[in-house]
Amino acid sequence: MTDPGFTGEQQEYLKGFMAGVEARRGTLLPGGGEGGAPPDALRAAQDATIARGGKLVPQEDAKRAKHPLDRWDELTARAQANTFPKPIDDFIGRYHGLFFVGPAQDAFMCRLRIPGGILSAHQLDGIAEIARDCAGAYADITTRANLQLREIPAAKGIEVVARLAELGIIPKGTGADNIRNITASPTAGIDAQELIDTRPLVRALHHHILNTRDLFGLPRKFNISVAGGGAVEVLEETNDIALRAVRTPDGLRYRLTLGGITGHRDFARPTGVVVKPEDAVRVCDAILRVFIAEGDRTDRKTARLKYVLDRLGVDRFIALVEQRLGIALERIEDAALDHAPPPAKHGHMGIHAQKQDGLNYVGIVTPVGRLAFAQLQGIAALARRFGSGTIRLTVWQNLIVSDVPDSAVAEACAAIAALGLGWQASKLRGGLVACTGNAGCKFAASNTKRHAAELADFLDARITVDAPINIHLTGCHHSCAQHYVADIGLLGAKVERGDDLVEGYDLHVGGGAGPEQKIGRMILPKVAADVLGPTVLAVLSAWMRDRAPGETFQAFTARHDDAALAAIAQAEHAPA
Repeated sequence: MTDPGFTGEQQEYLKGFMAGVEARRGTLLPGGGEGGAPPDALRAAQDATIARGGKLVPQEDAKRAKHPLDRWDELTARAQANTFPKPIDDFIGRYHGLFFVGPAQDAFMCRLRIPGGILSAHQLDGIAEIARDCAGAYADITTRANLQLREIPAAKGIEVVARLAELGIIPKGTGADNIRNITASPTAGIDAQELIDTRPLVRALHHHILNTRDLFGLPRKFNISVAGGGAVEVLEETNDIALRAVRTPDGLRYRLTLGGITGHRDFARPTGVVVKPEDAVRVCDAILRVFIAEGDRTDRKTARLKYVLDRLGVDRFIALVEQRLGIALERIEDAALDHAPPPAKHGHMGIHAQKQDGLNYVGIVTPVGRLAFAQLQGIAALARRFGSGTIRLTVWQNLIVSDVPDSAVAEACAAIAALGLGWQASKLRGGLVACTGNAGCKFAASNTKRHAAELADFLDARITVDAPINIHLTGCHHSCAQHYVADIGLLGAKVERGDDLVEGYDLHVGGGAGPEQKIGRMILPKVAADVLGPTVLAVLSAWMRDRAPGETFQAFTARHDDAALAAIAQAEHAPA
């Protein structure tokens, strides 16, 4: 392992790195390890960091001291003592799905793991009961087609996790440096447009992740999404691994793109690689193992996959993946790929015929993702009564009930309305997304859910738009509501007003995903929440008034510079 082309420091790094690689293969055990068992991949990656002179961040030190999956006894002890964790212990607890969200709430939040967003009525009933007994008697649909329970007392956190497990829902790894809930086409298996039913792959990936200890050794969080080509957008290109179904001359494949992280203004990058469905778990595993070995453990801000790709380049990264696999991956030029029709904007709403004759799926619109106990139970009941007992969550914080016969659609819609929910929405509400906001998150600058509801009420009373618009409100730079990919993206900010600071937002426009893929741009900073309605109304009114025939909101904003759009936003709008 010596080469005159390397410095001494580089040679030491290579020795440490190769020792870790060989140890993982079981062919070389540092110190003559016992029983031929390879060491943990986490420790091997940390050792390589230290060998090249790096200093581990505190989170890595905590993982090194004792693996987070081996700390269940610490969580139970705190529950028995009715105490919440200190910051580093909170980080460890997130490996088990529990987040202390103080000071916003003196409580735990539990993020579930619902692969592909598909769950049964039995599970939703159980979640409702857990929410009633151990949390805030409601659940929030997340932007990863998942659910969160909030307002969990210190003594109840372990009870929540245990009862979820009894429902077949394992929240392990839903926080901290782990692979988050896998998102996938919510209409998988029922969508006439889809190329591949994603459910078998999602199921296999889900269980592979939960049962592979090495994959809990990541340097930072990781998102995976699988799109089968259906009519409902899943925003797969915002994920670290993005798989989209395509036709090739040799059959169906998944097109692989990597490194999506729109909070850092990046979509997933093309790799030129396509993957057979039966090979996808193995390929994802290899990608994750390269990330474990190559990810930054010295700086949390640059520890995501994006930064590995920035440093190595996509081609070099894929070469390392192929080295792990021991085979060359299949490559096909994008021009030779045949895609399904693009998803329908707001295709998650309303009544749609399934590919099964005589059956339909019905999209249910929620108030920015929050469902009360009675609504959770009511949705489970109507899914049983009118469908197959299947509920499908979407990344749009709404949900779908599938397998409703033609003859039962009208009655199902009436049952939805009786719950205070809807299956129809305005072109503004259908794409209204809001993160938790400062009511439940210490990082958020504004109360996003309340402001989203107020904004929708204000706009619907004053303007009717005739094309779908996505409006996303996110409370902080973490961009959980993905404001950069919205037509109108609102990022929480504090606004000076005299000697006071009031809640407000930076106004972004022109973002999009799928066929409209584009990062939005900020046109107006620090808009106070109490003037947000008139400001957004002014921009929408200008679009409706001045657009070219058929011109989308994104295209309209693209042909105006920032100064012009800022002037429009600040202009006095037409009276209602």
